[in-house]
Amino acid sequence: MSTTPNLKSLEEQVIVITGASSGIGLTTARMAADRGARVVLAARSEDALREATEEIRADGGEAEYVVADVSDRDDVREIAETTAESYGGFDTWVNGAAVSIYGTLTDVPVEDMREQFEINVWGLLYGSLEAAERLKERDEGGAIVNIGSIVSDRAIILQGSYSASKHAVKGFTDTLRMELEREGAPVSVTLVKPSATDTPFAEHAKNHMDAEASLPAPVYAPETVARTILDVAEDPQREITVGAGGENMVVLGRTLSSAMDTLMETVFYDQQRKDRPPSDRNGLDEPTRDLEERGSYEGHVAESSLYTRFRQGRVPTAVAGGLAATALYAGYRAIRGR
Repeated sequence: MSTTPNLKSLEEQVIVITGASSGIGLTTARMAADRGARVVLAARSEDALREATEEIRADGGEAEYVVADVSDRDDVREIAETTAESYGGFDTWVNGAAVSIYGTLTDVPVEDMREQFEINVWGLLYGSLEAAERLKERDEGGAIVNIGSIVSDRAIILQGSYSASKHAVKGFTDTLRMELEREGAPVSVTLVKPSATDTPFAEHAKNHMDAEASLPAPVYAPETVARTILDVAEDPQREITVGAGGENMVVLGRTLSSAMDTLMETVFYDQQRKDRPPSDRNGLDEPTRDLEERGSYEGHVAESSLYTRFRQGRVPTAVAGGLAATALYAGYRAIRGR
């Protein structure tokens, strides 16, 4: 049976974060450093990583960076080696690197899907295996935090290959957890599943539509996800969804599958397309160079999630239960209305 890992408080930890040059990864790195952790940022863009590292150091934090493409296993090993040389090892490894593709499955070239899987699936697999091997050697163990998505549970139209990759992430993460538990390794494995998040996700996606890509509502702030990641680095859970909107989509998909399909085909299809042409910029073909936490979502962005706070024991059960029931009923009415 598993041995409970002796996870340190955040200010005592060394945290590795892949995909740390933008979005959730960058937000998590900055927040972790603010809370006293030593951080190792990894991504493909050296300019962005250097700037982020210098910023953290200027604010009194400790940080290193590694230029790495997670689809290359040798690069992933280099992340671990650099961390060992700089800090003697790590306590938490966050697999956050991922890219999206917009378009119907018949319009997206198979070559793009394959490259996406190299990053989203194989990159996370390499990082998880490297982290597990090194954390097993430490008496206190540590934590692996894999970033999935609500589409790990419920596929979304126009992001079919991304949904498939995140389904694979969940399957791999669940299996790794069981194997480590059976082995008795003091390593926690948590799957964090964000709802739609106001990062440059849509802007960095490779877009095969004839319209600019957007996110379907409701949309949450990246800080909401970052707080969750850092919470499970200290107090792990098996998996957690960030945002009641995403959880409701999953629950409705399970209980009213055909109706949810119809909602996807109508509301979610339109919500992911803007009334202007797409740009050529994308993070699949080349690294993104700007330090951007937020995207250009034009609607309301929720700065926190009461549902997620409840799941982490931060909100009274009665309050969260009432809010969840209200939100679920609203989602049901929306589907019936369609």
